[in-house]
Order: sequence, then structure tokens, then C-alpha cells
Amino acid sequence: MSGLHLQLLQATPDTLAQLGSLLIQTVAHGGSVSFMHPLSPDVALVFWQGTLAAAARGERIVLGAWDAGVLVGTVTLHLDCPPNQPHRAEIAKMMTRREWRGGGVASALMREAERLAVQHARTLLTLDTASDGGASGLYERLGFTFAGEIPDYALKPHGGLTGTRLYYKRLGPV
Repeated sequence: MSGLHLQLLQATPDTLAQLGSLLIQTVAHGGSVSFMHPLSPDVALVFWQGTLAAAARGERIVLGAWDAGVLVGTVTLHLDCPPNQPHRAEIAKMMTRREWRGGGVASALMREAERLAVQHARTLLTLDTASDGGASGLYERLGFTFAGEIPDYALKPHGGLTGTRLYYKRLGPV
């Protein structure tokens, strides 16, 4: 992980192509990130264009982890919460390329997302992850608290239902 560089992502052609590739790879290998397999490049591109447009409007932050020009991971921090929740942000679309898993990429992205959440006056982070094959262990190691599980919440990318596990983490006083 010595060459890892974290940065805010913007909608350049290369970044969009690499985000699309990462999303397609994640879904193809069973990652429950709201899409079904097979995921077309056009659908992935439209998703990331919308996501990065929302980031440009300040509604979210999209972080990328790069190594030698290759996007090896990403996470999104949703900042656009209802008026009665200005203290909260949501973690979404945590993805790491398969060949980089276990190397600290996700942890580095999450630590930076937490730092940016605090910088944006957020004191509570929430997230959900699939019950089957999700990243519960990662989030628990990072200090997130398990709040509960909803059964049969979503379809797995290759079919069949999975529940979702809900987590939160306090970043400071409310």
C-alpha cells in the first residue's frame, strides 16, 4: 500500500472509465452495491456520471484510492440529508478491486471519509452492508456499532435475497 494516494474524484473520462470498471467487477463478483449482474458499461457510466455530478453540487463526496494511475478503491460519503439531520452523513458504495482486498485500501478510504465528515460538521455516520458477503468485519474493526439487521432486504447480484446489516459510528458530540 506504499504507493496509495487518496483524492476526491471528479468526472474526467479516465476516472469515469475506471469507476465503471470497478463497479462492474464488484457486481460480477457478488458485491451488493445496488446493481444486478451482468452490469453493462453504459449503466455503470450513467450511475457514476450522476454520482459525480451530485459531488460537484456538494451533495456528496466521492473518494478514490489510486496506485500508479489505477483506481483501486472508492467510497462515497452522502452529505445531502434531510433538514432535521444536518449532523449525519451516510457511507455508500465502498468498493476495492479484488486484487487489492486485504491490503488496507478500504480502511484508508474509511478513515479519510470520517475525517471529511468531521470537516463537514457531521457527528454521526451510518451505513448498511449485505448480510451475506458484506463488509461487516471491516466496519466493526473500524469502530462502527451494529444496530440491527433487516432480512430479505435486496437481491444479490446473481439472484436470491440477502438481508442488510445496519451500522453507525459517532464522530463527536451531537
